[in-house]
Amino acid sequence: MLKHAPLILLMITLTACTLTPRLDVGDGVNAPASVGQLDDSQASLITGDRLMEAGEYELALRAYYRAGVEDGLSVDVITAIGAANLALGRLGQAEEQFRAALQRQNDFVPALNNLGAVLIEQGEYGEARRLLEQAFALDSGSSETIRDNLRLAIARMENQVYTDDEQERPTLIRRGGGRYTLQSSL
Repeated sequence: MLKHAPLILLMITLTACTLTPRLDVGDGVNAPASVGQLDDSQASLITGDRLMEAGEYELALRAYYRAGVEDGLSVDVITAIGAANLALGRLGQAEEQFRAALQRQNDFVPALNNLGAVLIEQGEYGEARRLLEQAFALDSGSSETIRDNLRLAIARMENQVYTDDEQERPTLIRRGGGRYTLQSSL
């Protein structure tokens, strides 16, 4: 009898599963209606944004490239590609992409911010400060993250000494639709 105990236990478990109530088609529960279709480029940008949030930067980069192929290289797409490259530590490539985005639209605040972040990381504090001041003015001073990063660029430009615990590094945060702004980690 003991050698058949696992089989008997399995049969009892499976029987219990069939006794639990379930929703049938006639229970009046319906799935919500569709809220609309996303075009492929929007879906790819959203996918890339979610992958960035999850820390999957290489996959996010692929999604952004796919968005560029599907809908063309808009300023949003170019900036998103640059943000993924920045997250991967590819400062040179990120700088090129942010500059390309600014050539298409010179007042695009996320690209100005992100280029400022790259330049801070590269030690180019003067140009970073100029770009962040421009972003701050275009944003009407409403973004705390731009203000904090502008302060960081100014402080580093004035050669203030930081210990490892006090040193701030600019990072990217999702602003929506493939747009990113700077945020200093405090």
